[in-house]
Amino acid sequence: MKTTEVYILGGFLGSGKTTLLRNILKQESEAGRKVAVLLNELGSVSVDSGLIGDEVPLKELFDGCICCTIQDKLEVQLHELLTENDLDAVYIETTGAAHPVEVLDGIMSPLFAKRLEYKGIITVVDLLRWRDREELSPQLRQLLAEQIHHADFILLNKADLVSEMEAAQLIYTIQALNTDAVCLLTEYAAVSLASLQQMQRKKQKGVQKLNVHDHLHLSAVVHTFEGAVEQTDFEDWLRSLPETVYRMKGYISFTHSQYPHLFQYSYGMPMYMNEMIKMPLNIVIIGEKLERESIISTLKAMEAKAAQ
Repeated sequence: MKTTEVYILGGFLGSGKTTLLRNILKQESEAGRKVAVLLNELGSVSVDSGLIGDEVPLKELFDGCICCTIQDKLEVQLHELLTENDLDAVYIETTGAAHPVEVLDGIMSPLFAKRLEYKGIITVVDLLRWRDREELSPQLRQLLAEQIHHADFILLNKADLVSEMEAAQLIYTIQALNTDAVCLLTEYAAVSLASLQQMQRKKQKGVQKLNVHDHLHLSAVVHTFEGAVEQTDFEDWLRSLPETVYRMKGYISFTHSQYPHLFQYSYGMPMYMNEMIKMPLNIVIIGEKLERESIISTLKAMEAKAAQ
C-alpha cells in the first residue's frame, strides 16, 4: 500500500510559514509530485488560501487550533484528502500558536495512520522576533522555545534583517535548545525541496552527510494488534514507559470485553472508553526518541501471552 509523506510546517505568527509553503509547492509541482495542503487558521476567514494554486488539493480548518478544538474535523479533512487523491505528500501549515506535540497528535489518527509516513517538523523562526523575545510574555517565550526544541529542520528566516554577528549569536542560542535539527539561515524562507526531504535519511557506511541527522526528535510509532491483550499486562507496560512518551491513542481489544476500547494517554494519564462496534485495532504512540522495535516486540509478546 502506498504511503503519503506528511510534513508539519510550524513557527510563530508572521515568521514566514506561508512563504515557505509557496516555495515548496512550486518545487513539488516542478518535480511532478502530487501534493495537498491542510491550512489551520485561528480565525474564521482564511488569509492564505488564495495564495495556493487551484491545482493543489486544499482543506482548511477554522476557528481553532489543531491541538485544542478541531481534532475531529482534522481527521475528517485529512481522510478526505487521502481518499480523494493519490498523494505523494501532505503539507500541514499550523497556526502560529500551535504546539508541535499537539499537532502531531492531531494528525496521527489510528484510523489511517498506516497510510501516512510522518517525515518531520519544519519550523520557521523569525530571527528578529527571537532576538527580541524578552519583550514577549513568558508563555509566548515558552511556546517559541518548544517550537524550536521539537523541530527536525529549522529555517532561521529574515537573516537579511540582522547583522552577521547577531545571526551567529542567535544561531548559538537556538542550537542550544535543539542540537539535532538542521539549521539553515534563509531570506524569504528560500530552501530547496531536496534539503527538506533529506532530513530523515540515515548515515550510510559510516559517512556523515552534510545536513543529515540520525533520528527524528519527535516521532510516531504505529502498531496494529492482531488480537486481544490482558488489561493488567497493558497497564503494567504503561507504568514502565519513560516520560518521553507524550501521547497515545487507538483502539485496543481486551480479553474481558467483546468490543474494543478507545484508548487515550496523555503525559502519563490513561483513559478508556467502551466502543460498541468493531474498530481497526491500531494504536499510535508519540514521543521523543522512541525505540520502535522494542515497543512493537513488547506489544506482540503481550498478544501472544493473551492468546495462550
